[in-house]
Amino acid sequence: MSASLCRLYLITPPKLDDLAGFGRVLAHALDAGDVAALQIRLKDVDDDIIAAAVDALSPIAAARDVAVILNDRPDLAAKLGCDGVHIGQEDGTFAEARRLMGRDRIVGVTCHDSRHMAMEAAEAGADYVAFGAVFPTGTKDAKSRCELEVLSIWQETMETPCVAIGGITVETAREVARAGADFVAVCAGVWSHGEGPAAAVAALNREIDAGLAERA
Repeated sequence: MSASLCRLYLITPPKLDDLAGFGRVLAHALDAGDVAALQIRLKDVDDDIIAAAVDALSPIAAARDVAVILNDRPDLAAKLGCDGVHIGQEDGTFAEARRLMGRDRIVGVTCHDSRHMAMEAAEAGADYVAFGAVFPTGTKDAKSRCELEVLSIWQETMETPCVAIGGITVETAREVARAGADFVAVCAGVWSHGEGPAAAVAALNREIDAGLAERA
């Protein structure tokens, strides 16, 4: 999941009732453009449901060199062989997540709109920090709003990659990339796109590239 100036980071829909069907949609989406990572984000479900999702979706992602990141659960991420885990401020300590995941797998940390939290995570050895919500989002109850300036300052002063998350769509991805995000995290902006997820991924890549050109 290396940063190449700025790349797309997909997050699964909050419910995956038809894993086989979603797997086909996911494959088409991943084939439509560059994607760095797929975060499997399933809240308030049993561990066996999460495990089934990881088992079904990991081969699809791996075949396309897309890292599989499990949300919230470093214990399950390690057990299920995920490429990484994404933890929030209430999901245990970074040290425990790193212990469970080891040095060779990804640990990313939610930092809301706080550069202080992000610097602490970076100093502890986080592989990336996540800032958000950048825009209003209906995917989750965001605890904070993060100004684009936070991304710009982080890009100018720190080496640890940053992920921008929250309410990002095809229409807003360009300004997020221009501001300084290393990864642009998108959920509903892909799966609910009017022309379908594959079209969204292609369009997001175009907008990210345009934002990078303007950043330069």
